[in-house]
Amino acid sequence: MLRYFPAKHQKILKLSIPAAINSLLDMLQVITDLIMVGRLSAFAVAAVGLGLQSLMFVFAVLTLLHVGTSALLSRFVGAQRMKRASMGLSTLLRFALFLSLPVMVLWYFLASNIYVWFGTAPEVVALGEEYVQMLTWMMPFVFMKLVFVSALNSAGDTKTPMYVKIGSIFLNVVLNYLLIFGKFGFPELGVLGAAVGTVIVNMLEFIVYVGLYLRHKTPYIPVWYHSRSLLMRALKVGIPSSIERSLTFSSFMLFTMVVSHYGTAALAGYQIGLRVEGLAFMPGIGFTIAAMALMGQGLGAKDPQRAKEDVLLVLKYTLGFMFFLSFFMIFMPEKIVWFFTNDAQTIEEASLYLRIVGFSQIPLAFNFVLSGALRGAGASKKTLKINLVSLWFVRIIPAFVLSWYFNNILFVYFAMISDTFVKAVWLWRTFSKGEWQKIKV
Repeated sequence: MLRYFPAKHQKILKLSIPAAINSLLDMLQVITDLIMVGRLSAFAVAAVGLGLQSLMFVFAVLTLLHVGTSALLSRFVGAQRMKRASMGLSTLLRFALFLSLPVMVLWYFLASNIYVWFGTAPEVVALGEEYVQMLTWMMPFVFMKLVFVSALNSAGDTKTPMYVKIGSIFLNVVLNYLLIFGKFGFPELGVLGAAVGTVIVNMLEFIVYVGLYLRHKTPYIPVWYHSRSLLMRALKVGIPSSIERSLTFSSFMLFTMVVSHYGTAALAGYQIGLRVEGLAFMPGIGFTIAAMALMGQGLGAKDPQRAKEDVLLVLKYTLGFMFFLSFFMIFMPEKIVWFFTNDAQTIEEASLYLRIVGFSQIPLAFNFVLSGALRGAGASKKTLKINLVSLWFVRIIPAFVLSWYFNNILFVYFAMISDTFVKAVWLWRTFSKGEWQKIKV
């Protein structure tokens, strides 16, 4: 089918479509827990949903690895220096392993306190603690797995992560069914069973990538090498992105705190709405991965004009996808939310959220693709500034003020989508200026 597209479009789509599918499947794997525990109770949904949202702090650390790996290795790939790229991959794998260890310790002792800080119901606290503490054991595997995935994406291989994810998501569903509901002789663990299934799946995914790497089934040469200079180059780009993501998730948690004051049903509805929205924009994130890789490859080949044209073409496809998906969010949210829960009040709250954010999917496409492209160029400090200013002064502070003054969650959601529009305009102006062409990685 792709052969009917122009050659340049084929290159974009061959890279973007598998990445988009992989991102969609990644989100599906994450929300599998929510879908299946949704048949237990609203308390279970709130516990798992808040646990997954608190896991975003770990993903903020992972951003360091993702952006650093992508920006560094894609430039080596573009310059056709695969030996150097292989040394970079080995360096980042070792760093990921050592970085995951302190994160494990901090996560185990601090994550369960989030439920108390948010003032959730005692039932939610009890279920949430055992869920997040079990997830601790997957950290080293998740960290190193992400380096492998980012490295493959940087080399233009987005199909392998997609195939691995297809297998893992089916396994996750099976394990959840067995362990949550206690089928075929397995113990009925409820919310804890969802966590156990997630840990097992992430361990197996990592083992698959190690096998492919050692058997020379990837573009990289298997070596056990550490280069301090290469690590510093990756951290130079990755650390600002990690700080940005940390501040972003911190603001999201504050935003969730505002929502939690409207009751358990509102909190559960918001959590489900976030996951459904995540499904809608995961194809967009897949295109973002392509934009980051193509930007790095173009700059590595010393052809910034090609990099710009590739990013703009990725943006056009992303806009089309997200515009199409927004119709489902606006006009039929109840039918989508039903897959997560049968609680009437939770369905109503989640549907309200989806209808509002459905109108912000177009600017969200700009945010994803242009942020990814700028990070791929090494302009992570600029995206940090844009996101930090907009999040606090357009989203968080107005959300607190509007919630206090009107005591209506609708106005809180309006503040949220205003932030999306402001960032879209700011990122477009930054990208159009072209200063990212002069950045060295």
